[in-house]
Amino acid sequence: MLKNKFTFARLKYSSGDWDTDQRMPANILNSILEYTTIPFDPAEKVIDLGSPDIFNYPFCYLSGHKLVQFNKQEGANFKKYVENGGFVFVDDCNHDIDGLFSKSFEAQMASLFGPQALKKIANNHPIYTSFFKFEKGPPTTSFELNGWGDDLVHDYLKAVQINNRIGVLFSNKDYGCEWDYDFRNKRFLSEDNTKFGVNIILYALGINA
Repeated sequence: MLKNKFTFARLKYSSGDWDTDQRMPANILNSILEYTTIPFDPAEKVIDLGSPDIFNYPFCYLSGHKLVQFNKQEGANFKKYVENGGFVFVDDCNHDIDGLFSKSFEAQMASLFGPQALKKIANNHPIYTSFFKFEKGPPTTSFELNGWGDDLVHDYLKAVQINNRIGVLFSNKDYGCEWDYDFRNKRFLSEDNTKFGVNIILYALGINA
């Protein structure tokens, strides 16, 4: 049972561009309201990765297009947060496995958790059935084949797992851009594409459907 209201916490880090896809959090929170009974704070919270405030939130979001280079305190906080049960959803806005964000973030994970820590997860991982069912693994985004980035559909996500549970979920699929629209426009979609965001949050909070 969630002790406090869920807060969508975005991580601000000293390198790169952390403040992306600004409409996305409100859209995801609208999905939490629409599909679940989880109490939540309607406002996104921006947390400095170097601040101890990060330890007050069970879920955090980190994204960008550019370099990911944590300073000493940011790296220490990220590692401690994940190793103590925190969950970070990291989304590459470049949707490009060879881009600067992806390469630099993967290098950070290797430095913090070891060179083999960030691994592909199976497409039958419990995160794909934590609420809605995604039998083929991670849903594809429209941005993966738009000619920018590597122009590939990535049929997997990667994760750092601690005690057989995901602590860092890493996507090259650019879900942030996919979900970056006014929530009132969902009615124009044939299928609500934010449903996987609900899965991610419920898994992060340890709530079973």
